[in-house]
Amino acid sequence: MVESNKERLGAPLIKALGIHLLVAMLLFVSFSKAPEFEPAKPIVQATLVQLNSKSPATTQTEQRIAGEAERTAAQRHEAEELAKEQQKRQQEQEAARAAEQQRQAEQQRQAEQREAAAAAERAAQEQKAAEERRQAEQVERQKAEEARRAEAARRLAEEEAKKKAAEEEAQRKAAVEARKREEEARRRAAEEARRKQEAEAKAEAERVARLQREQEEARARALADLLAEETQYQRAQADQIGDQVAASYDDVIRRYVSEQWRRPPTARNGMVVEVRISMLPSGDITDVVVLRSSGDAGFDQSAVQAVRNVGRIPEMQQLSRDNPAAFDRMYRQRTLRFKPEDLDF
Repeated sequence: MVESNKERLGAPLIKALGIHLLVAMLLFVSFSKAPEFEPAKPIVQATLVQLNSKSPATTQTEQRIAGEAERTAAQRHEAEELAKEQQKRQQEQEAARAAEQQRQAEQQRQAEQREAAAAAERAAQEQKAAEERRQAEQVERQKAEEARRAEAARRLAEEEAKKKAAEEEAQRKAAVEARKREEEARRRAAEEARRKQEAEAKAEAERVARLQREQEEARARALADLLAEETQYQRAQADQIGDQVAASYDDVIRRYVSEQWRRPPTARNGMVVEVRISMLPSGDITDVVVLRSSGDAGFDQSAVQAVRNVGRIPEMQQLSRDNPAAFDRMYRQRTLRFKPEDLDF
């Protein structure tokens, strides 16, 4: 803005200097070309009063003095006129300078007014911009505060969610541990009950077997006394009946075992494994062991596991009830031979 003011003030100043220079040049030219006045010729108006009063020399002297006076008067008049002209020109120059100064003052005033208006406009714009910046900063502060509050709320929500998730996880783990403990307790109770039941069943079976053996021995002694003469006959009949019964119950055992058997990948036809099965009169299988291996551990273990999976053969209870001696003699411990082709029905 200052540069523009300088530019606006510089042009009139240069113009004024140019005008002054032009006036000075004109004055110089006018002085240099001023007309040179011819010497005024003496105008002699003499009245001859007395021809004899003066001499010719005196007359010429007086004439020269008069001519000098006239020339001096003419030069004085010319100087006065020139002074008046110079004064007039000076007054005109002064008036021009005053007008130029007034014009420049007016321009300066107008420039100052424009500068003041521009400054006021700039101040208004700056104030407006400052107000807009203040409002923008206030909006930004509000946004930042809202963002901070939202972030704080989000973090609080995350912490609450994490705390809730941790509590739920703890509750879940506690519930899982409680279920595990309950299941373990039920398993132990069931195992204990099963063992107790097995022990009771075993004790009962042993008691029944002992009674049966005692009864059988008593009957045998009685029969021996009554049928002493037919001992050989009865023995032959018993062996025959025993062989038939054994073959029938062996088939029952193979059928039960075949239902529980799962053929291992290594089993081949022609393999034979002999196992010894221990049973109670109730038909419960209490033990199974390999007496002679087939040479393939997988097939041997599959036969043993199949017998254990059978668990109980109900038909044995009828045999032990109808013929306890035959059960004790043949199936309290029974050796069976298993082949893959026999089991894979």
